[in-house]
Order: sequence, then C-alpha cells, then structure tokens
Amino acid sequence: MGLLSFFSHTFISDEALAALPANERELYDDYPMWTTIIFAIAVLGGFLGAVFLVLKKKWAKMAFIISLLAIIPQMIHNVFFTKSIEVYGQVETATMPAILVIFSIFLVWFSMLGIKKHWLR
Repeated sequence: MGLLSFFSHTFISDEALAALPANERELYDDYPMWTTIIFAIAVLGGFLGAVFLVLKKKWAKMAFIISLLAIIPQMIHNVFFTKSIEVYGQVETATMPAILVIFSIFLVWFSMLGIKKHWLR
C-alpha cells in the first residue's frame, strides 16, 4: 500500500494532476523535496521490514525503526505545515497520519517481540 501511494504521489502525470481540484493541486506544490525523500525512506523501510518479517529476519526491527523515524517528520509536515486541513478537513487530515504512526509503532514492537521470542533470527 505504501509503495503504491509513494509512486502515485511522486510520479503523478500532468493529466492526473490537472484533473484534481485546484486546492489539491496546490498541495502538490507545497511539498518540498525533503518530504519526498523521507517518504521514500519510510516506504522502503516499511517494505523491507515486512519482507524481513516474512523471512523471519531480525533486520525487520531496524527497517521498521527507520521507517517510523521517517514517517514522523513527514506526517508532522503534512498536517501542520501544508494546507491539508483546509483542503481535506481536520478529521481526514489527522486520521491517516495517526494510523500510520500507531501501526509503525506496533510493527517495531512486534519485531522486538519476535526477536525476544526467537521467531526472528
């Protein structure tokens, strides 16, 4: 899901961008390059963490930690330093970042539990 979101956001075509409402198009202009970079780090970390979990490797923990550390500044920027609240409203703007952070914390905890229980090696 994260990979799809990253690629659809980062590589949106001019036609797709033009089809968006004006206020959503403005949001795309509000994102500095550093947010795209940490978005990529967060997505890649989450993807690798999931792969490492399936392979039962303890590297999952580090991948999930890196992902979480990238998600936090990205979500702070998206919620507080863009016009996303004006465009989507408070509830819609805050819901996805909250879910992502909570789920990321859960994945870090779960991978730590997996290491402790020797599920991950």
